[in-house]
Amino acid sequence: MNPVVWVPADAAAVSVGADDVAAALEAAGATLRRNGSRGMLWLEPLVELETDDGRVGYANVEPGDVDALLGGALDDTARCVGVVDDHPWLAGQHRVSFARVGVIEPTDLAAYRADGGLAGLERALTLDPAEVVREVTDSGLRGRGGAGFPAGIKWETVRTAQADTKFVCCNADEGDSGTFADRMLIEGDPFTLVEGMTIAAIATGATEGFVYLRSEYPHAIRTLRRAIDVAYAHGVLGASVLGSGRRFDLDVRVGAGAYICGEETSMLESLEGRRGEVRAKPPIPALEGLFGRPTVVNNVLTLSAVPMVLADGGAAYAALGTGRSRGTQVFQLAGNVARGGVVEADFGISLRELVEGYGGGTASGRPVKAVQVGGPLGAYLPPSRFDLPMDYEAFAEAGAMVGHGGVVVFDDSMDAGAMARFAMEFCAKESCGKCTPCRIGSTRGVEVIDRIRAGTQRESNLVLLEDLCVTMTKGSLCAMGGLTPMPVRSALEHWPEDFGVEPAVADAATDAMSESATSTTGGARP
Repeated sequence: MNPVVWVPADAAAVSVGADDVAAALEAAGATLRRNGSRGMLWLEPLVELETDDGRVGYANVEPGDVDALLGGALDDTARCVGVVDDHPWLAGQHRVSFARVGVIEPTDLAAYRADGGLAGLERALTLDPAEVVREVTDSGLRGRGGAGFPAGIKWETVRTAQADTKFVCCNADEGDSGTFADRMLIEGDPFTLVEGMTIAAIATGATEGFVYLRSEYPHAIRTLRRAIDVAYAHGVLGASVLGSGRRFDLDVRVGAGAYICGEETSMLESLEGRRGEVRAKPPIPALEGLFGRPTVVNNVLTLSAVPMVLADGGAAYAALGTGRSRGTQVFQLAGNVARGGVVEADFGISLRELVEGYGGGTASGRPVKAVQVGGPLGAYLPPSRFDLPMDYEAFAEAGAMVGHGGVVVFDDSMDAGAMARFAMEFCAKESCGKCTPCRIGSTRGVEVIDRIRAGTQRESNLVLLEDLCVTMTKGSLCAMGGLTPMPVRSALEHWPEDFGVEPAVADAATDAMSESATSTTGGARP
């Protein structure tokens, strides 16, 4: 009997030769199965061989290793990681949204169903829409895109809105540096997203849905489109969802790579065929969204948590996490880190456990100097802040944000001043240009930081930088300009020497920035 071997087909594994390994295994007579990556990216290509004890993994496999792998010559080497499900890096996680990623073939609907898939949708179809929304509200599920807005409130607003057509839109324009969970879930278990969006439609009365997926993700685009075709063929989508008589149609729209389209109203503009540009709010998308109709806009991780919420009940999901941050978050470890990949854990896990425990410190072996959490507009945090629990409120109190769960690690060779400058430069390049604080403020920010680092009138330029950051925070139409001061402020607070600034001078400047930024509830709208 031919051995059954699993080789990941997602972009991370393919980028390091997984397709060549798969071809070599098939040529050697193995029965090949293609899965998503388990998320242990430092081991890719991670090939799994089915045995009586479970699926045994082999790390960093190359085509030339195939004969040794199939012949058992790798079993007693460090390349063999044992039964993958028992690997400490995986066994210590609490996988909810990622429960099936890497376990089944991505577009095998029968396997998805056998592993608990569609249970949430089937239950949702037995409930009134208001009861479905109540389950989501009771679960405490909040938007995983960064703002942390309660999903149930958004859904209820759409449900009670009056309109001839309603939409569900998934923002999969995953543009933050160091984030890849959306891509990995779509490439490894797309039916979870399809099911979550269909439940959202059932709950709110929507009949049409779109996934806005970035063009830089060709593997995800192909996999999701295939999954949608399979869902239609088996009655999960279409005129009568699972025979219920309720219609829901779903399609994929490919974005052109604009970072600003991660903001919900810019995404809607792009979906409507226009330039990605932020809309002023109100009206909010839940009332006037796509084509002026009530629209649910959530990101991939939010919608992918919904099937579990409905299958097990809102109370079961609310039992996970801490404080007002309920459930799990999919954290992504990237940058200069020894063990990069995906860690799904309950909210409340410490940043230290992620960076030092799961991440294993830096890949370079040098001391960790900083981590940036929440994408390119997130704060830089030093090791002294690593005991922060990963939850929305704790991070907000520390002047930081959890965002999409990206954690980028830097060793002690990092130049914090250069990274602060990069934040302003990034904003200048990616701004939609609609509001002056973001469009002009970021350009001036680069110039001011350059003068500070060059030693030109440092004290007066620090005051100017303070004023600029306050203006951007309070005056920008969206979080693009409103959050750009966060990495700048944190870099100056913790590493003033990288700006050529004395600590006492930096403390005075950052204290003034913080006081000004928190003196009003106005400002950027996520």
